[in-house]
Amino acid sequence: MTSPAADQEQQAEVTRLRLAIARLYRQMAQASHSQDLTFAQLSALARIEEHGPLRLGELATKESVAAPSMTRTLTALSFAGLIEREPDPSDGRSYLVTSTDRGRALLTRLRQERSEMLASRIAKLTGEQRRILQSALDVLELLVDQQDEDQAPTG
Repeated sequence: MTSPAADQEQQAEVTRLRLAIARLYRQMAQASHSQDLTFAQLSALARIEEHGPLRLGELATKESVAAPSMTRTLTALSFAGLIEREPDPSDGRSYLVTSTDRGRALLTRLRQERSEMLASRIAKLTGEQRRILQSALDVLELLVDQQDEDQAPTG
């Protein structure tokens, strides 16, 4: 059992981490010029590029959203010319979603702009700060990997 002071300190650390991650993400998103995609749209497009071609249901599962939400997301991406839908050769009632050349080019540009922003900031750190950041990356990746464990079925 921890003391109330220790609980309060841990909560303060969690709050600082959450805010730092959110602010850094927002700044990276702002560094991406003329990016009119929502977080859900950008996430789905990146997932399609990584794992495609995918059925709508598979993509919805990977994104942890309901099929109707994914349908709306894909409609916007399709309208923007970032994805295309093809009939599923193994199931005529379904279709597969793939990213277009335009969608892949957009992802490449966004990633480059965001990486350039981060690289510029990292370059201003001292050597010791960069070593600390490298150590923190290992821990942050562990936190990310725990998502799979949190979403795994129990029982």
